[in-house]
This record gives sequence, structure tokens and C-alpha cells, in this order.
Amino acid sequence: MSGRTPLSAAERFWSHVVQGPTPTDCWIWTGAVGDDGYGRFWLPQPDGGQRAMRPQRWLYEHLTGTALTPSTLLLHACDVPLCVHVDADLSVSHLAPGTHRGNMLERVQRGRHRNASTALRTISFPRSERVRLSRELREAFRDHGWDGDAVRACKTGITATTPTLW
Repeated sequence: MSGRTPLSAAERFWSHVVQGPTPTDCWIWTGAVGDDGYGRFWLPQPDGGQRAMRPQRWLYEHLTGTALTPSTLLLHACDVPLCVHVDADLSVSHLAPGTHRGNMLERVQRGRHRNASTALRTISFPRSERVRLSRELREAFRDHGWDGDAVRACKTGITATTPTLW
């Protein structure tokens, strides 16, 4: 043993988060990203093993003291899969408890589903593409800190090098 005190779960969690400068900005997870494009937070278990969970679920339970059932989802108001901006005040929080049905309704309302009129950027990406985009976003924040342009590009697909229509 090195003699160092291990970090608490909260200290480890926050070491993987880059918060935006304003209260309404996303908080981007820069830790592990699973094969679904969402973050993973590893928690030591009493038997010596580890358990992975989505970091936003851990933070929600940690801040509110409320355990989420497996069927309860945390729905992103910001549409950024790596955002972990959870607050007990739902008017500030980017994530709120919801259902699969509610998530599917939001998906349609926000144009994140495939149909004849959906913009190419917001159609349902193949899983591998979602993972690639999440990992690119994570690396941008790991390497450069807060980057509002990267969040906007994640949401819209529009970057400084995207050609204009005219």
C-alpha cells in the first residue's frame, strides 16, 4: 500500500466532471464511456469487486438520497449523453426522473427519431457512431476543459468548419 487515503466516491466522481461557467451549462463526464455512448462510474463493492453505473444516476441518488428503481430513467433536457448536471431543483437540473415512454415521446418531440423530414444530424445514429461522438466530446473536454462550442456541436452537428448553405 502506498499509505495514501483512497478517494471517496464523491471525490472520484468530481475528478471526472468539467462544469460549464454558468449555472445553466452542462456538466460533462470525462471518465469512462460505455458502448452505448453514456458514461460509466465504477463503484467498489464490499466483496472487493466493482459495479458500474451511469454517473448521472449515481449523482442523482447521492444528492437526493433517493434510490432510482431500474425502470426509472433520467431524461436529459439538454440532449447531451455525457451531461451529468443533476440538481434537486428540477428547474436547474438537466436530468429528471422519467419513464421509457416519456423518453420516447421527448425523442419524437425533439426530432431525434428517423423520419422523412428529420435533419440528418438528429436521426437515430448507429450505436457505434453515438459512442464515437461521445468519446470525441469527452476527449475535447479532457484535453481543453470547458468548451461551449463542443457542446453546441454535439447537439447540432454544426462546427466552425461546417459549410454554410449559401
